[in-house]
Amino acid sequence: MKGRVVPIVALCVLSLHASVSNVAESQQKDSSSDVSPEPATVFLTTAEVSNLRQKAEKGDATAEYSLGVLYMEGLGLLRDDTEGVKWHKAAAAQGLADAQFMLGYLYEHGKKIARDYGLALTYYRGAAEQGHASAANNLAAMYQHGQGVPKNLKEAKKWYRIAAEHGNATAQSNLAFLYFSDKGAARDYQEAARWFLAAAEQGLPVAQSNLGVMYYSGMGVPLDFVQSAHWTRRAAEQGYTRAQTDLGYFYEQGKGVPLDYVTAYMWYSLAAARGDAQGLARMKSLAQVMTRTQLGKARVSAGAPQNSMHSEPRSASSLPKQR
Repeated sequence: MKGRVVPIVALCVLSLHASVSNVAESQQKDSSSDVSPEPATVFLTTAEVSNLRQKAEKGDATAEYSLGVLYMEGLGLLRDDTEGVKWHKAAAAQGLADAQFMLGYLYEHGKKIARDYGLALTYYRGAAEQGHASAANNLAAMYQHGQGVPKNLKEAKKWYRIAAEHGNATAQSNLAFLYFSDKGAARDYQEAARWFLAAAEQGLPVAQSNLGVMYYSGMGVPLDFVQSAHWTRRAAEQGYTRAQTDLGYFYEQGKGVPLDYVTAYMWYSLAAARGDAQGLARMKSLAQVMTRTQLGKARVSAGAPQNSMHSEPRSASSLPKQR
């Protein structure tokens, strides 16, 4: 889900981006790492829906949850949010973690139901205590930002860690950000880098971008411009705007990649097209020192598919294995 990023540490053009979960009306949140229920895509026949309803009416919790999903998505049934919520509540009352997570999300964001942070916390906690990683992540975020509960970073870190250790990439990135932004002795750049790496290897763009910043500055990892450019590229190629600007900077300065104004301009242009003011400013500045031929090539490249862009250079420095 799209959202704002919050610059925390200025490093030339590069900056670490907040990676906290949940759709954010708050300026402090970045909803790009929101953990939300996966949309249903399964279509059932009339007979299958009838069979599912019979099971639900007999108290089968999984069937109750599934019937709720069908109502809310309008799959095989006329869309009816009230019926959907009713069946989710029936399943949640029996302790089904997926239903509890769904209700937590709906109550937190006021989707299809009146917003109620207290009930969101209750449902998230019920699912999180059963090992539901996404629920644990979202519960942590509510503690981190004081939604429906007093702000408590210790409790937030506890639940982020539980979710992170279950392999949830968003929670891994969120936990990393807390380690990075902690005050005093609690700040741990090595732990931040470790968890950013775990999330980055799962393909989370904000974590890839932040890991690039860590390598750029030598925080928690050895200073390594090649590694920094590698991870920044991984995020940029997924369309992560700030990483596109950062990668343009690498090419403009020749840090970790060959100096290449054409490729730098191309990445700035892509970021600017997505509304990044810094990318736009650097693109205009760079244009002042480029030839007309270079500008023409850059503008053509900016319209090309990203997988056909400048290939990634390699050096004696070993790059992380890609999954």
